[in-house]
Amino acid sequence: MAFPQTPVDLLAEMQSGGVWTDITADLYARGLLTIERGRPDEATTVDPGKATFELNQRGNKYSPRNPRSVNYGLIGRNTPVRFSVAGTHSYLALTGLSADIASTPDHASLDITGDIELRVEASLADWLATPTQILLGKWSAVAGQRSYRLSVQQGYAQLLWTTAGTTTVFAQTLLPSDMTRRAALRATLDVDNGAGGWTARFYWARSMDGPWTELTEGTQLSGTGTTSIHSGTTALEIAPTSGSVLPAQGRVHRAEVRNGIGGTVVANPDFRLQPAGTTSFADSAGRTWTVAGAATITNREYRFAGEISSWPPRWDVSGKDVYVPVEAAGILRRLGQGKKALSSTLRRRLPGQGPPAAYWPFEDGRDATQAASPLVGCPAMPVTGFAFGQDDSCPGSDALPAIDAAAIMQGPVPAYVSATSDYLVSFLYSIDAPPASDSVLLAITTTGTARGFVLSLTSNGFRGAAYSASGATLFDSPYLADVSGPGRWFRVDVTAKIVGADIQFAALFTEVDGTGGYGDWLTPAGTVGNVVSIDTAFGPLLDGMRFGHLGVFPGASLAVWGGSDNGYGGENATDRIRRLAAEEAVPVTTDRSSTALGAQRPNTLLGLFRECEAADGGVLYEDRERTALRYRSRASRYSQPVALTLDYSVDGHVAPPLEPVDDDQMVRNDRTVERTNGSSARAVAATGALSIQNPPAGVGIYDDSITLNLRSDSQTEPMANWLLHLGTWDEARYPTVHINLAAAPALIPDVLTLEIGDRIQIINPPEWLPPGPIDLLVEGYTEIIGHPNDWDIILNCSPAGPWSVAVLDDASLARLGDGASTLVSGINTTATSLTVATASGPLWSTSAGEYPQTITIGGEAMTLTAVSGSSSPQTFTVVRSANAVIKSHLAGAAVDTAQPMILAL
Repeated sequence: MAFPQTPVDLLAEMQSGGVWTDITADLYARGLLTIERGRPDEATTVDPGKATFELNQRGNKYSPRNPRSVNYGLIGRNTPVRFSVAGTHSYLALTGLSADIASTPDHASLDITGDIELRVEASLADWLATPTQILLGKWSAVAGQRSYRLSVQQGYAQLLWTTAGTTTVFAQTLLPSDMTRRAALRATLDVDNGAGGWTARFYWARSMDGPWTELTEGTQLSGTGTTSIHSGTTALEIAPTSGSVLPAQGRVHRAEVRNGIGGTVVANPDFRLQPAGTTSFADSAGRTWTVAGAATITNREYRFAGEISSWPPRWDVSGKDVYVPVEAAGILRRLGQGKKALSSTLRRRLPGQGPPAAYWPFEDGRDATQAASPLVGCPAMPVTGFAFGQDDSCPGSDALPAIDAAAIMQGPVPAYVSATSDYLVSFLYSIDAPPASDSVLLAITTTGTARGFVLSLTSNGFRGAAYSASGATLFDSPYLADVSGPGRWFRVDVTAKIVGADIQFAALFTEVDGTGGYGDWLTPAGTVGNVVSIDTAFGPLLDGMRFGHLGVFPGASLAVWGGSDNGYGGENATDRIRRLAAEEAVPVTTDRSSTALGAQRPNTLLGLFRECEAADGGVLYEDRERTALRYRSRASRYSQPVALTLDYSVDGHVAPPLEPVDDDQMVRNDRTVERTNGSSARAVAATGALSIQNPPAGVGIYDDSITLNLRSDSQTEPMANWLLHLGTWDEARYPTVHINLAAAPALIPDVLTLEIGDRIQIINPPEWLPPGPIDLLVEGYTEIIGHPNDWDIILNCSPAGPWSVAVLDDASLARLGDGASTLVSGINTTATSLTVATASGPLWSTSAGEYPQTITIGGEAMTLTAVSGSSSPQTFTVVRSANAVIKSHLAGAAVDTAQPMILAL
């Protein structure tokens, strides 16, 4: 039986020959579509997502190896597949390509020359993407047809305009770190701020309905001199193209253009209101919008995107029931299949810089007798006296060789053309102590006026010397510098370039992850030439020196290294994930992280991603709309708003069973964090309900240790304390929450936007459970879509409480837990005036602005409305039973805030 159409309005699509094809009619109803995403029951990392279903094979459609199949040669391993349901609102889907836009023709009302306000509500595939993405504007690649535009680029919002259609005026501000999904962006321009200049302002909100928060962390938010906006005749577009700058990719829900700040709305396309498939409509301001190219107005909400790795045919004994049981997997499955470690950061970066004319990493194995080159056409470097694979302490490199007293490297450099007539020779070295006298570090031969250049280490620095074709000395001069020491690696950049009428030779010694010394020499007019060979006999005083990553580049730019020499040490977690993903062509979306990482050492791509995830404490998971990854930082889960509220008292909101688990699965009360190749720190819960004390004072010792790739030893202690905080959170777990969407369709809009890491609450729990909302984070889910009226989602959850960290201007999250206050005398169930003593620490504030806030005594929550008294004891005025619990309390009962301040890592 074919899969029935349900109120869900399920759509199943498969790429056949690169084209999305509807396969919904071939889904078997007996094989329920089951989607699994995220991590189960507080697992450490996310498992690859998967979707299981059955396809009708009687039509022979799904046989990649059968030439009778209509899909023969069009499907196979890792064929993309996706599933979607009908959402409650439409949106404009943008591909990010220049032809795929929505536009309205130019109109006099759009030719705004004075103050202007632009608004866009969108769900971009990646708000932080490096390429500029235009959201909205009257803007063209044609000079003279540029008026105004709103765009985003690498985490910045940008407002651009021209006064005459050509020269651009520019303002920008940093986007908030949690602006990674659906959000609204608003920009205003005051062309004459009354102070002889112009002022731009930016705001953001969860939707265009507000409330708006002004963004002030930016540059060029104002300028001297008043300005104006060129009118032009180009169309208003969502979203225009300007040369190589492309439209935004993702969804646009609605937009507005206002003549004046808060002024008349002159365009306001609201794609939410348009039926799916609409190609043209008029907005309420009278502008007619047309959808072009592959842009579409649709209401599809994607529940899973993955790849089908195999097509196993199955049939019954009669041969009439032929089907294919399919399991599609998320991209993490494919990434987890590869076991080959990525090369060192230097080996990965340097071959693509320029590219070099020659490059030898010197990362060869211990038995090597030559230094191989990864460049096609570059021969191996013949060497003697090199013991390969001896030292792996350089953060950007695999193990490098040590040289002996008779070490020599000598080999040709392939012919090259330098567009700038410059050259750069670079390498790394490490030596424990300077040589007693001058010792050659590098000798090269060129076709230029200086046929030979020799760089030597001296007893107190370095020396450069150059010789003509006849052997005459062109220069020979030393420089004082600190260029040696145990455990220190130095990067050396030797350049030659024309400066004015002279040729400038220079040597820059930069300590990896540190500072450097510089020396330069000039020769009379002549030619720089090309490097043709390396001819270096190191000499006995450099015995034991480590050496590697020798490159010859046809230009003098020092940007070739790009941080790769120190393994990108200090890079934050999300920047590393994004860089690695770009290098390996893996689509990814991230928010921001401030966690600084240590050096990137050779590991698998997924292993490197996991290093970032572990060090930051975030979660790496799969995008459900495309075959891509998403990363949610630790900080993005702090004190977030509730994304979904379930009311236990309303039928269908929470399907059975709702079962709390009060166990020790996540208890860790003795935690050690060690930095990779560094120091460690330990945090222990010495007191408290989940402390290391033996029962009943605690639970005994639950210890663990973790090694994290952190930047500095100073990070280990706060990380250990944060992990201890998570491991000693004293609250029951609710591993699963079951929602029957067929029984509670009102929940569908919020459930469709729910993502991994989001916060949910269950209000009005049954009286046999503790009072108050059950506060949870979604770690993953299983979604089952089947027969008519079957649509179930089972959320995998963890407590949200430990993530409710301090927000200094929040009335409930900014209170320090007191822990030292008690009732002076007992109270009955009706008392509203309490006498409270504070044995140590600060007294409770008597400022009216601090209240109301919630306190707890013996499990009863009370609303504290006022505190009086300048010494202990103080008088509290309360409203009883804020959590439906009311009872008497004895003298000495602890009084504390309901939500003590938790300091974020």
